[in-house]
Amino acid sequence: MASSVQKPCTICHDDGISNSAVTWCTECEFFFCGDCDKTHSKSHLSKHHKTMSAEDYQKLPTFMQEISSQCRDHKKKYELYCSFHACPCCVQCVTDKHKKCQEMKPLSDILQQVKSSASVQLFEKDLKNVKENLDTAIKYMKTRISTINTQKTKAVEEIQYMRKSINDYLNKLEQDILNDLESKHSKLKSNMASLVQQMEQRASQINLMQSQFTKMTQYATELQMYIGLREIEKTTAQAAKYIEDLESGDHFIEKNLKVKISTALQTILQDVKSFGDIDINTTTSTLKIKAGRKDQAQHLVPKVPGIEQIKPSLLTKLTIPEDMKSLSITACLILPDNFIILDQKKYQLLLFSNDGIFIRQIVTFTETPYDACFVRNNTVAVTLGPTTKTALVDIEKNTVIQTIKLSHGCFGVASDGKTLVISDSDSQCTTVNLNDMSHTIKGMGGSDCTGEPVWTYQHQDIARPRGLTLDKNGFVYIASFRNNSIMVVSPDGKTCKTILSEADGIKDPWAIDINRETGMMIVSSKTFDYNSCTHYETAFVYKI
Repeated sequence: MASSVQKPCTICHDDGISNSAVTWCTECEFFFCGDCDKTHSKSHLSKHHKTMSAEDYQKLPTFMQEISSQCRDHKKKYELYCSFHACPCCVQCVTDKHKKCQEMKPLSDILQQVKSSASVQLFEKDLKNVKENLDTAIKYMKTRISTINTQKTKAVEEIQYMRKSINDYLNKLEQDILNDLESKHSKLKSNMASLVQQMEQRASQINLMQSQFTKMTQYATELQMYIGLREIEKTTAQAAKYIEDLESGDHFIEKNLKVKISTALQTILQDVKSFGDIDINTTTSTLKIKAGRKDQAQHLVPKVPGIEQIKPSLLTKLTIPEDMKSLSITACLILPDNFIILDQKKYQLLLFSNDGIFIRQIVTFTETPYDACFVRNNTVAVTLGPTTKTALVDIEKNTVIQTIKLSHGCFGVASDGKTLVISDSDSQCTTVNLNDMSHTIKGMGGSDCTGEPVWTYQHQDIARPRGLTLDKNGFVYIASFRNNSIMVVSPDGKTCKTILSEADGIKDPWAIDINRETGMMIVSSKTFDYNSCTHYETAFVYKI
């Protein structure tokens, strides 16, 4: 945030005078009042200094006000810029900290027209996009908060509904078992009461005879006594028989009422540990964020490694089957998951795994193949020399899907996924639009997209050059066939370096390719077979 406090004049302040500043010198880094500004502008040493109003200076963000044009370590003015470390330097910094840095540039060249550069507009757009993305994200998250509040309310309703459903169901089960209890109790009680009534009737009859027995013995005649005893005997026997029948039956078995609570219901208290679970599941976000630039984090001055930092390290070597060691490799390609080599001797395209193991033959041609390049998806382009044809091969289906016929020979080929550039052996090339297959014939040479030469480079170490390719930083890699080496030329065409030689096992290199995303490089080379004591062609894979 910019400061709103009025700044004092630096000169006057040092003299103990309090005067408000009206200007700021960007080179002296002093505030000046009106009088001091006049003196400053007339001085021979400072009359050409750039100044700005103190009011405008205070509009700058605080972090920019703290940026000085002088080195804090050496108190000297910044004059150079180190591209490797991406920082300004004074002359003393070069001696102390940047002795080995090669990419030192005049700071004035870096700062020239910086405000009007495309980077300013890009960063302004980046800020706008980031702000819009943040606003969108904040709005989205507030919407999500509202959504989960609604989800909570709905969850509470579901819990309460389930609780009521459980209560209602348990009430029903309770009423069912109470009804069953009442029914069985009534039936059992009724049966027992009926039996008691029957026994009471017999007991009443026995009681009556028992009460009359004394009178019988006192007043009855012998005949009456005899017949009466017989009647008592009969009645007593019937009663005893009745009791025995009851006892031998199930009438005296104790029938008890006992409730047996459902085991499923009993286990609720043990097995049901919670009413349920609250899950937080994830779904794909509907938030739409504007994509940022891929180079957004780069500095205003891109940090490109120097040519001296390019040091390939060997990753693997393609394993050539014994029955295929008569290869003549004229192209080798790095695909996202595989390697491909073009064998000119047997007119075949061969596929290898990313660890260098042979997988299969993709396709064979009826004409001599010369060069190949990866186009896009599963498609590879293969030039067929004097036949003026170029084949497009689907490496998954192992077939030629299209043949492009030109008016000149087809030898070299390159592609950016949208176009094919096919060259003959002389001085012309054709650009093929892969969308509509339209052709444009141009002259050929080391040129940019307009066809104009960018630079020309000659060096004694580049002898009989064959394959060439570029890395993501614009360095040109060349297979120097005659002197068994791989050379690299800087993007400006001014410097050259040998990065692989015969000492690294390179012999007769012909084909070369680089994957700009992964930084992998593949180079064809002859290697020695100690079993047969002969050379055969293969390819080495490096990390650069």
